[in-house]
Amino acid sequence: MTSRTYDASARLTPANVLTVARLLFSPVLFAMVLADGPTYGAFALGFVIAATDGVDGYLARKMGATRSGAFLDPLADKVLVLGTMASLVNVGVLPLLPVLLIAVRELGISVYRSYWAKRSLAIPARKGAKVKTVVQEAALGFGLLPPFGHQRPAVAVTVLWIAVALTLWTGLQYVWDGRQAMSTTGSKSA
Repeated sequence: MTSRTYDASARLTPANVLTVARLLFSPVLFAMVLADGPTYGAFALGFVIAATDGVDGYLARKMGATRSGAFLDPLADKVLVLGTMASLVNVGVLPLLPVLLIAVRELGISVYRSYWAKRSLAIPARKGAKVKTVVQEAALGFGLLPPFGHQRPAVAVTVLWIAVALTLWTGLQYVWDGRQAMSTTGSKSA
C-alpha cells in the first residue's frame, strides 16, 4: 500500500490540516492561561498543540512538503510560542525581557527571510531553529505546569533564558546565511 503524495502547490494536505488546527487551538490555550494561569488543562492542550508540530513535519516529509506548509508551519510555531509567552507574562509567571528578546528576533528574522524570498533568495531553516523551538516550548511547558508555574517559576525562567540564547544565536546564523547567499549570488551575477 502506497501513501498519497502531494506536490509543492497542494494546499489541503494532512500536514497542513494539522498546522491549521495548531493555529486555531492556540488562542484557546491563551484564553485558558489568561483566565486561570498555569493549569494541568492548559499544559495538556499546550503539549498536544506542540506535539502536532512534529507530526505535521513527519507527514510533510513523508507525503510531500508544500509551499503553503512552508509558510504555515513556522507561522503556527510563532503564534503558539509568542502567544503563550505573552499570556504567561500577563499572569506573572514569566518576565517580560526574555519574551521581548524572543519576539523581536522571531519577527525580525521572519521579515528578513521574507525580504530575501521576494528577491528569489531562499534562506532555509537550520536544524538549530527546530532545537530553539523545542527549548522555547519546554520553557512554556514548565510555565504551564502548576507546580512550576505557581510555586517554582524559576525553572521556567531558567529554561526561557536558555531559549533566548538559542533564539539569538540562530538569528545570527540566519543573518550570516543571508550574507553568504547574497555574496554568492552577487559574485555569480558579476
